[in-house]
Amino acid sequence: MTEYTRAQVFALIRAHLADELDVEESVIGEETRFKDDLEADSLDLYTLVQELEDTYGVSMSDEQAAQILTVGQAVDFVLAHAPAGGGANGGGLDGGPAGGGRPGEDSEVGLPGERE
Repeated sequence: MTEYTRAQVFALIRAHLADELDVEESVIGEETRFKDDLEADSLDLYTLVQELEDTYGVSMSDEQAAQILTVGQAVDFVLAHAPAGGGANGGGLDGGPAGGGRPGEDSEVGLPGERE
């Protein structure tokens, strides 16, 4: 299966935002803030979440989405929550399980073979 690198995830998010918001890709960096810098509204952010869910197989709650303020944070989320074997360094950023070991997060993602 495909494993995604940080650069690949960032490139997809940047391309999506540039297209959706009609801005140049060169103005979008990891520290770029969705609302403050790109003036993205809730519909723009919803379509980004849908794109991430469809492309990388991650599941993002409304509460999780509300905590993601920058492009880099969106990349971090994908890398930490992509299904094992389907991307993002085998799950977590450090190669460990997706969700960073915080209780309840892994079950929300719904990875096969998980234990409660």
